Amino acid sequence: QVQLVESGGGLVQAGGSLRLTCVASGSISSINVMGWYRQAPGKQRELVAAMTNAGTTDYADSVKGRFTISGDSAENPVYLQMNSLKPDDTAVYYCIARSRFTGYQYWGQGTQVTVSS
Repeated sequence: QVQLVESGGGLVQAGGSLRLTCVASGSISSINVMGWYRQAPGKQRELVAAMTNAGTTDYADSVKGRFTISGDSAENPVYLQMNSLKPDDTAVYYCIARSRFTGYQYWGQGTQVTVSS
């Protein structure tokens, strides 16, 4: 059992920055991937960024060069630094964690990011 709690969302003007935080608790030793998804009404769910236990990172093309995923010890907490924000970045952002044993993907409750033009 893994619990994920996101924070740091809010309203920001285009060009601004936000830093999201995800704190994992429970059986975190089973996790081998952590990351961030986002979803806006009428749009497809999108994997924004991911990080493995080995430190490998990956980003959606739409956020490369603007967003950075990072973590403290053992990638907990994990962060998403979002710079040069655009209105198209407006979405609910969800932290995820994947079990190395079952492949099950845990989800946080989401945090709203709104970018005004």
